[in-house]
Amino acid sequence: MKKLNLSSSLVQKVSLNQTGSNIDTFNGVSIDTRTIEAGSLFVPIIGDRFDGHQFLEAAIEGGASGTFWQKGVPLPDMLPNDFPVYFVEDTLEALQQLAEAYKKQVGPTVIAVTGSNGKTTTKDMIASVLGERLNVHKTEGNYNNHIGLPLTVLRMQEDTDVLICEMGMNHKGEISFLSELVEPHYGVITNIGESHMEQLGSREGIAEAKGEITDGMKASGVLILDGDEMLLNREWKTSVIECGFHEEALFYAHSIQNTPQGVTFTVKGIPEAFELPVLGAHNVKNALYAIALGAHLGLTDEDARNGLKNLTVTSMRMEQLTAETGALLINDAYNASPTSMKAAIETVKVMEDYSRKVVVLGDMLELGVHEKTLHESVASACVGTAMNVVTIGEKAFWIAEALKSRKDDTLNIEHYENKKQAMKRLQHFNAPDTVFLFKASRGMEFEQLIEQLIHS
Repeated sequence: MKKLNLSSSLVQKVSLNQTGSNIDTFNGVSIDTRTIEAGSLFVPIIGDRFDGHQFLEAAIEGGASGTFWQKGVPLPDMLPNDFPVYFVEDTLEALQQLAEAYKKQVGPTVIAVTGSNGKTTTKDMIASVLGERLNVHKTEGNYNNHIGLPLTVLRMQEDTDVLICEMGMNHKGEISFLSELVEPHYGVITNIGESHMEQLGSREGIAEAKGEITDGMKASGVLILDGDEMLLNREWKTSVIECGFHEEALFYAHSIQNTPQGVTFTVKGIPEAFELPVLGAHNVKNALYAIALGAHLGLTDEDARNGLKNLTVTSMRMEQLTAETGALLINDAYNASPTSMKAAIETVKVMEDYSRKVVVLGDMLELGVHEKTLHESVASACVGTAMNVVTIGEKAFWIAEALKSRKDDTLNIEHYENKKQAMKRLQHFNAPDTVFLFKASRGMEFEQLIEQLIHS
């Protein structure tokens, strides 16, 4: 965001009473004094364990030029007399309302992306394709909730053509709120997996929650979704574009071929193949969402082809790293569900350039009462190819036990309680002919293993 003017119609929805000087134009918005930039508006958020109002002095030292301030909270004695303070009923609500007003001022085409798996990679693909012709701003990092999404909006430049908003969730109603905040013209549902089963009870509950993405969309909006998922086969209030691996899908991918660098595929009605520099056939469907959006927004097939070919994905999503020994390490450990874990394993199984395959699997969290069965279900993806399976953690033990019960002589199965115990064994495999896959929920912090292996 270049300039934020609090004296304009931008803040008609925010009740502000200014004290201090007449400075009311800011270069940006920040809630974190550690990353605040000169000329920014500081917004102190009140959390369960912290109160951002306590850090105003640090914000001023960091270059803040003004602050929102929740009514009823005492102002600090150190406050300079000429420092602008904007009193609001609730600082978080004011942040959200400010983002909503700024989005309307800039007027971008808004694309919202949600799904159990692949939403970050899909967001990156959409941005890469549309960026061939348009000025694109997208969610960075994990700024995909009720706090992060407003910050994403407020960081876009004034000449933004397309705003891509990733939407995460833990509970019912969260996607609905985010959708109504940004009012997307296009919505994308990548898939329905098992993430957050603990909170939502079933895949049907997850599908219903993901469907909230349409709540802020007008009837003229377009929903792009996984056409292979029966739970999404229902009436929607918007137009629907199906992408998938069945011939009835409007965007149907076929002739999928794995390569050492990624995957190639062809789309129905488009003669020339697409090249994707990301491992995994499951990523083809994510690419279809980007191709569909490109077509709908007037880009050519060649634009989409170039955008995907030059794709740069967010780290820890099928990220390929090379150890000093020459081994290939695939870091897909940002998060995990049974669906995404199976897909990652299937990707490694077809990698023919490596004589030794080592699959390192960890605990999957937030799977609810069926977590044992869901962990055990991963075993089905491991059979059929000789590989070493190393499981780490209390819950991943169930994967190892399910594999051992299959009595498959092509598999070498080892379980460890923690990363430190497993590391010694993993170093034994660290050689040029080895491909490692690391997959677990974020809380397992598998990047620690990867970092050690790269330099060992």
